[in-house]
Amino acid sequence: MKYLIVFLCFAFAKALTAQEQPVDSLIRVTAGYQTIDEAVLPDAVIYSKDNARRVVVNHRGIEMTCDRAVLYQKDNFLRAVGNVIMKQGDSITMTCNYAEYNGNTQLAFASEKVNMITPDTRLTTDTLFFNRIKQQAYYRSGGTVRDSASTLTSRVGRFYVQEQKYRFIDDVVVTNPEYTINSNHLDFYEENGHAFMYGPSTITGKTSKVYCERGFYDTRGDTGYFVKNSRIDYNTRTITGDSLYFSRPRNFASATNNIVVTDTINNSIIKGHYAEVYRDKDSVMITKRPLAITIEQQDSVYMTANKLIVTGPKDNRFVRGYNDVRLFKTDLSGKCDSITTRQSTGLTKMIRKPILWSGKSQMTGDSIFLQSNLKTEKLDSLRVFYNAFIIDQDSSGGFNQIKGKELTGFFKNNELDKVFLNKNVENLIYSRNDKQELIGINKGTSGTMEIEFEDKAISIIAPADNSEDILYPPKELPENARTLRGFNWRGDERLITKADLFKGKKPPVLTKIKGIPLPELDEGFFDEEDGKLNENSVLQNGELENRIENQSKELQQPSGEENNGN
Repeated sequence: MKYLIVFLCFAFAKALTAQEQPVDSLIRVTAGYQTIDEAVLPDAVIYSKDNARRVVVNHRGIEMTCDRAVLYQKDNFLRAVGNVIMKQGDSITMTCNYAEYNGNTQLAFASEKVNMITPDTRLTTDTLFFNRIKQQAYYRSGGTVRDSASTLTSRVGRFYVQEQKYRFIDDVVVTNPEYTINSNHLDFYEENGHAFMYGPSTITGKTSKVYCERGFYDTRGDTGYFVKNSRIDYNTRTITGDSLYFSRPRNFASATNNIVVTDTINNSIIKGHYAEVYRDKDSVMITKRPLAITIEQQDSVYMTANKLIVTGPKDNRFVRGYNDVRLFKTDLSGKCDSITTRQSTGLTKMIRKPILWSGKSQMTGDSIFLQSNLKTEKLDSLRVFYNAFIIDQDSSGGFNQIKGKELTGFFKNNELDKVFLNKNVENLIYSRNDKQELIGINKGTSGTMEIEFEDKAISIIAPADNSEDILYPPKELPENARTLRGFNWRGDERLITKADLFKGKKPPVLTKIKGIPLPELDEGFFDEEDGKLNENSVLQNGELENRIENQSKELQQPSGEENNGN
């Protein structure tokens, strides 16, 4: 009789407490067995399953089933043990071996083989917190998320139910059969597989590696967009730029603004403001003020054009330039309409209105071929095919002129040393005394001619094969007769410095790049009220405190930049 009175008093007190709260705020439990053991679990009701049914818990839209539950009615607090399954509508199912739930704060805690399942992903961890008011789940001791394409792991993670977004912090790894992503901060949207990376991040595949400090990647479509210190290591090329795009299915990459493409095998660099790279074709196309630099120990070669294309395998690269091609070396410069350089042979072909300047000497023809010595990395020889024409301006302003059908020249220490002209050779040479006074003008013809250069100027002319020369006194040869047919002096176009490569060209209009805004910093997961642990919880004081997450420093910077993504 004594125990019955205690039990009735306890039940009456619980009823009075329940009346103080709205009915729907109370945790409701049904089970096969229901017991009270004040000695072991004071102020609690113990629920257990029977052969017919498991323990069922309901509270404001969630349903939980388990093998055993302890309900502290006064605190509206529940502990669940054994094969726990918690469901929130059709959106979230959570399973574990142990769980706690506070009906007042709607904060759930799960541990031991925790799985949180959504329509698109499965999260596995050892401990998980779920705030039903914020609709956020949180772990901080390591977790793994699997979707249809990838597996994602991190030390810290938060899931936003309404946004269907995960935020992974610290030691983030995304594993896919085709690539691996490493980052310190990655936001992942489960519905479409979109990932946003913040801080130093890499995407490593079989044939490429991407680095960025802010970027986007479609983990299911295998395409990405990267800004801020971005780089793609693609075969033997490295691509950098303000904005990079990458498509793994197409083996394609593009770059926009302040681009540098480095060929690590052939020691060459291409710069510009728009580039496209095709791995299958082993090609690079670059426009908007492109500049190709072939790095040589003795003297690097600089080339620009409206469009530059590099194709071919690493041991047989071709460089092609189209429209307004310009070349520069310290001792040689030139122009043409199109050009092709084969790096494996060292042969450069200048086509359509080509012109070369060596010192004060100008050479033109229908086409000009330059041959480099691959061992010494120096110019070896040149060939001018059809309508070869040499014009050399002497120190007094006169123009020595030699023309023929074809020309062969040889270089010594990268300077033009000797030239041979063949077939229908004509010459017009100014003769001067030691005081550089004009004493006559020689006009003549021959079958062949040899020319020697000294200090980048003509020093010796030796005609041969039926030569016919006439030395005219200056007064007998009027100005209009002092040029050979086809004479066209273009000395004002000569490239004196590297800056002349872009002389007269308007700077390109750069594409406005829309950056990737920084994420908003997370507020603390636990509210102040959450930190007040129920005395019956297995958690210790302080375990519901917000811990500092290892986010990168850039997450403290303002977001919303649009121009360069920095």
